[in-house]
Amino acid sequence: MPTSTSDLKTRLIDFANQAGFAKLGICRPDAVPDIANRLDDFVAQGRHGQMTWMAERMHWRGSPAALWPEARSVIMLAEPYTPDHDPLEVLQQKDRAAISVYAQNRDYHDVVKKRLKRVGRWLLDQADGQIKVFVDTAPVMEKPLAQAAGLGWQGKHTNLLSRDLGNWFFLGAIFTTIDFPVDTAGVENCGSCTACLDICPTNAFPAPFQLDARRCISYLTIEHKGPVDPQLRPLLGNRIYGCDDCLAICPWNKFAVTSQEIKYKARPDLLSPRLAELVVLDDAGFRALFSGSPIKRIGRDRFVRNILYAIGNSGDVSLLPAAKKLLNDPDPAVSDAARWAVEQLSAI
Repeated sequence: MPTSTSDLKTRLIDFANQAGFAKLGICRPDAVPDIANRLDDFVAQGRHGQMTWMAERMHWRGSPAALWPEARSVIMLAEPYTPDHDPLEVLQQKDRAAISVYAQNRDYHDVVKKRLKRVGRWLLDQADGQIKVFVDTAPVMEKPLAQAAGLGWQGKHTNLLSRDLGNWFFLGAIFTTIDFPVDTAGVENCGSCTACLDICPTNAFPAPFQLDARRCISYLTIEHKGPVDPQLRPLLGNRIYGCDDCLAICPWNKFAVTSQEIKYKARPDLLSPRLAELVVLDDAGFRALFSGSPIKRIGRDRFVRNILYAIGNSGDVSLLPAAKKLLNDPDPAVSDAARWAVEQLSAI
């Protein structure tokens, strides 16, 4: 048994590294007292869009200590998913679909949670205490907590950055009743750089360190239900699930750690799939293709809606027949997207 929580923390870091995590830091549940006000402002301005779950659970989301009052420490862990290709290249291939790097293989929720549970079980074997693990599915503000735990800082694109990891990594949290020594909070190191703000196709950043989800392509292609604003559709390009522009352009990625997890390596059929092959998917075909993928959660209708926007932006008239076949699709958003795509291609 360890002689102190400091010794236990050292061994915990070693075990977490062995389990596949690249970095671990610890903070107190009340280490980010300003997040409640920041969240209030975000929701009050309507920047959460249709993500009503953010407004419904603001008490817990804005106060990690309220989520589990018995917790004494928050263990934040980072797991890299750094791509081995340039995610921006596919944006020039207009007949292909651009899928966010994190969604090109297995659902990270499943992978990270298994790893977190492994670390958590090890911890409980070493000391008396309780734990709860979270991976992006509970009202936990992972990024502010990760900064408080010293993993990095929230950049101007609001994502977490690290000097030694870049910004291609997932976050996981273990809340515990064990009272660990805490780490020094991360310090912002973006300097005068505005690369992430400048590259955003939809100007989704009203100011540095602020995001309006209603203009974010990741939000529009994943969370937004129904038709997308016609003024924003041309700006989507061929991005049909998520957007990596602000992540891919960040200069700190020169220090990014290569991912060792094979489940994050891009599936060849999802690296740059043809729009013509995706637009014909019915519900069964969609479920089969994206079994075990995070893409499955948006469903066939929203997915095909996105494909049709990409077809409308492609300039490829050979895709016109495929769009016309969906003009009478039962889903209103799909049929609307089909009409828009047909209009765009017919005007060429």
